[in-house]
Amino acid sequence: MTRELIIQLQDGSTQAFPLDRNRVTLGRSGDNDLPYPDDPVLSRRHLAIDFDGEEWWVEDLGSKNGTVVNGQRLSERYRLRVGDRIIVGRVSLLFDDPTRSTDKTVVFIPDESDITARAASVSTNLEQVLGSEHGLEGALKSPAIAATPKSMQALLAAGRELDGNRPLPELFKVILDLAVNAVGATRGVVMTFEGGVLSPRAARGDNFRISSAVRDRVLNQRESLLIVDASQDAALRASMTIVQQKVKSLLAAPLQTKEQVLGLIYIDSPEVIRPFSAEDLTLLTVMANVAAMRIENARLGEEEARSKTMRKELEQAAEIQRNLLPKGSPQADGFDIAGMSVACRSVGGDYYDYLKLRDGKVGIICGDVAGKGMPAALLMSSVQARVQVLSEEDADVATLMTRLNRSVASNCPGNRFITFFLAVADPETGRVSYCNAGHNPPYLVRADGSVETLDVGGPVLGILKHIGYQSATVELKSGDMVMMFSDGVTEARSPSDDEYGEDRLIAELVARRKQPANEVVQGVYRALERFMADAPVADDITLVAVRRI
Repeated sequence: MTRELIIQLQDGSTQAFPLDRNRVTLGRSGDNDLPYPDDPVLSRRHLAIDFDGEEWWVEDLGSKNGTVVNGQRLSERYRLRVGDRIIVGRVSLLFDDPTRSTDKTVVFIPDESDITARAASVSTNLEQVLGSEHGLEGALKSPAIAATPKSMQALLAAGRELDGNRPLPELFKVILDLAVNAVGATRGVVMTFEGGVLSPRAARGDNFRISSAVRDRVLNQRESLLIVDASQDAALRASMTIVQQKVKSLLAAPLQTKEQVLGLIYIDSPEVIRPFSAEDLTLLTVMANVAAMRIENARLGEEEARSKTMRKELEQAAEIQRNLLPKGSPQADGFDIAGMSVACRSVGGDYYDYLKLRDGKVGIICGDVAGKGMPAALLMSSVQARVQVLSEEDADVATLMTRLNRSVASNCPGNRFITFFLAVADPETGRVSYCNAGHNPPYLVRADGSVETLDVGGPVLGILKHIGYQSATVELKSGDMVMMFSDGVTEARSPSDDEYGEDRLIAELVARRKQPANEVVQGVYRALERFMADAPVADDITLVAVRRI
């Protein structure tokens, strides 16, 4: 969450202070993050601004002269919102989001006094108007609405206009037009929370300077507010927010569903023919509730549409990926080879393949792209294409791996890497040459039950572009078997959160070492399924067995 403080000093100078740590202190002492030793109003350690992992908070640290937030003296820890202003000593701090749009349609202004507490203000809430039955149906049953034909007509019009499917940008404009027209206003703005920041979504008019006290009461207390003819109230004339914009009357209501507040509707009229009334406040309160429910439904609809599109894309990608995997086992005299791969999502990052090489040799590959889902699968398919091209070159496995790494590192995103195991089996001699690029070392299970690991090679692909790789060769005799696997096998977990681990896998392989390769692969997978039971599958599972007949 990127936030900063815009600091303004008494001499008019300003500076931006990025909140790039979890705690910032301010005071007269030099050991504060923001020290102001020449300000006699400050205490040595005056206030702290803390980040709890989700929100920013400001707290007065028992200072002598106190801390003011949005015109109110701070009495307890306060959750900060973008636009909040903190006054302490001779220093003014504006809590801001440097990434937000520079759109200044709305500016929140802290007042020295809470204008919502003046005699010329009226408040209500949804429960007072509708009771427990929210939405349009509840509104049409409300005595307060039924008693006013104008309100009833406005709500029926809202029901017609808000029915059906509209994209959200269009919906926000319709909501604003309905609200402004219903109360006979000339200006208004609809604002909703986007990424935790209250942002304008539709506006009629511009340069709205809204009291932060109005905003906070509407959002925090879920109250609708009416400020009547401000020009006739001496106390309200003292409010700079009101005076600067020549506002005579204003309304504000929360966009509220049963569960949450999505934002607010704010309406004012500098040249209103008549002040807004309590009936207008009731009508706007109900319309805001109806609008909020429609916004929520529209968001759910858009999310469902995005999910459907994503599911369709994933299904198509999964089909492509399935077509990339081997359709069967390669024919290699003296070897029995089998493999399988199961993605934990519809698309995974595990990869295995067979290569038909010169002189009757067979290449066997097992790889794992860091991550899961579509990005991992796309990178995996790209690597497969590179391997197919490189395999046509007459080179040993170490050279092939070095060239593959150079190619991958030139095109791999910075947050991705690939573990990769490449083996070349020679049917004439039974020798298997291999190179391991940071992959789980395959097990070589001898016919007598002894086990070796194949770990010679180098680091994962895609990180160090100019590094070289080593290779090694093992000889498989009749009954010997190499098992390649991804970390989804050994890191699989049971319902009690136990890890399958290497010991269980080795025991299973030793017990099955005399079986054909396909039976070994399927048997290990069934054992893994029994171990996981109904526990969620967290990673792709790939198994490839190469057995010397």
